Amino acid sequence: MPHRDRYEVMMSRVAVPAVLVLAVLVFAPRSAAAKPEYTRRTKKECSYCHPKDSFNLNEAGKYYRDHNHSLEGFKPSPSH
Repeated sequence: MPHRDRYEVMMSRVAVPAVLVLAVLVFAPRSAAAKPEYTRRTKKECSYCHPKDSFNLNEAGKYYRDHNHSLEGFKPSPSH
Protein backbone atom coordinates (compact mmCIF):
# COMPACT_ATOMS: atom_id res chain seq x y z
CA MET A 1 0.00 0.00 0.00
CA PRO A 2 2.88 2.52 0.34
CA HIS A 3 2.97 2.79 -3.46
CA ARG A 4 -0.63 4.01 -3.51
CA ASP A 5 0.08 6.59 -0.82
CA ARG A 6 2.91 8.09 -2.88
CA TYR A 7 0.66 8.15 -5.95
CA GLU A 8 -2.09 9.96 -4.04
CA VAL A 9 0.38 12.51 -2.67
CA MET A 10 1.82 13.10 -6.12
CA MET A 11 -1.64 13.50 -7.66
CA SER A 12 -2.72 15.93 -4.97
CA ARG A 13 0.36 18.03 -5.67
CA VAL A 14 -0.59 18.19 -9.34
CA ALA A 15 -4.37 17.93 -9.34
CA VAL A 16 -5.22 20.50 -6.67
CA PRO A 17 -3.23 23.34 -8.27
CA ALA A 18 -4.53 22.37 -11.71
CA VAL A 19 -8.13 22.51 -10.51
CA LEU A 20 -7.51 25.88 -8.85
CA VAL A 21 -5.99 27.35 -12.01
CA LEU A 22 -8.87 26.01 -14.08
CA ALA A 23 -11.42 27.49 -11.65
CA VAL A 24 -9.75 30.90 -11.83
CA LEU A 25 -9.76 30.81 -15.63
CA VAL A 26 -13.39 29.76 -15.83
CA PHE A 27 -14.80 32.06 -13.16
CA ALA A 28 -12.57 35.12 -13.51
CA PRO A 29 -14.36 38.21 -14.76
CA ARG A 30 -13.76 38.88 -18.39
CA SER A 31 -13.39 42.32 -19.83
CA ALA A 32 -15.88 43.13 -22.51
CA ALA A 33 -14.43 43.99 -25.84
CA ALA A 34 -15.94 46.90 -27.67
CA LYS A 35 -16.40 45.93 -31.27
CA PRO A 36 -16.26 48.24 -34.26
CA GLU A 37 -19.51 46.79 -35.61
CA TYR A 38 -21.32 48.14 -32.54
CA THR A 39 -20.23 51.65 -33.50
CA ARG A 40 -21.30 51.12 -37.11
CA ARG A 41 -24.65 49.61 -36.11
CA THR A 42 -25.60 52.22 -33.51
CA LYS A 43 -24.01 55.25 -35.23
CA LYS A 44 -22.66 56.21 -31.79
CA GLU A 45 -19.10 56.88 -30.67
CA CYS A 46 -17.45 54.41 -28.25
CA SER A 47 -17.73 57.01 -25.49
CA TYR A 48 -21.52 56.76 -25.68
CA CYS A 49 -21.34 53.37 -23.93
CA HIS A 50 -17.87 53.47 -22.35
CA PRO A 51 -16.35 56.00 -19.93
CA LYS A 52 -13.21 57.69 -21.22
CA ASP A 53 -10.14 55.39 -21.27
CA SER A 54 -12.13 52.43 -19.95
CA PHE A 55 -13.67 49.18 -21.10
CA ASN A 56 -16.28 49.53 -18.35
CA LEU A 57 -19.86 50.23 -19.35
CA ASN A 58 -21.90 53.26 -18.44
CA GLU A 59 -25.71 53.39 -18.31
CA ALA A 60 -26.08 53.22 -22.12
CA GLY A 61 -23.57 50.39 -22.44
CA LYS A 62 -25.32 48.29 -19.80
CA TYR A 63 -28.66 48.88 -21.52
CA TYR A 64 -27.15 47.87 -24.87
CA ARG A 65 -25.64 44.70 -23.36
CA ASP A 66 -28.84 43.76 -21.50
CA HIS A 67 -31.19 44.41 -24.45
CA ASN A 68 -29.74 42.08 -27.08
CA HIS A 69 -27.25 44.65 -28.39
CA SER A 70 -29.86 47.29 -29.08
CA LEU A 71 -30.34 50.83 -27.84
CA GLU A 72 -34.00 50.79 -28.92
CA GLY A 73 -36.04 52.26 -26.09
CA PHE A 74 -33.01 53.62 -24.23
CA LYS A 75 -33.73 56.89 -22.46
CA PRO A 76 -30.58 58.46 -21.05
CA SER A 77 -30.76 60.01 -17.63
CA PRO A 78 -30.44 63.83 -17.60
CA SER A 79 -26.73 63.56 -16.69
CA HIS A 80 -25.92 61.37 -19.74
